[in-house]
Amino acid sequence: KQAEHEGLLDIFIDAGAVVSNPTCGACLGGYMGILGDNEVCIATTNRNFVGRMGARTSKVFLASSAVAAVSAISGKISDPRDI
Repeated sequence: KQAEHEGLLDIFIDAGAVVSNPTCGACLGGYMGILGDNEVCIATTNRNFVGRMGARTSKVFLASSAVAAVSAISGKISDPRDI
């Protein structure tokens, strides 16, 4: 609610982010689709293996929520301590 109140959700959504409730669905392609060939994702899930989120040629980087948030803003995987 605070992020919505501060307008942060609009910023993320306008930048192409997908905001969802906590669930196992995203990492298994349960309701948001799966990664295609050579697509890249930064995820805050707790595990990963080849093909878990879609195509075997996709790349998935696991990160903390802080790293994922800063990376969403910067457009590349970034260290929140550098901001």
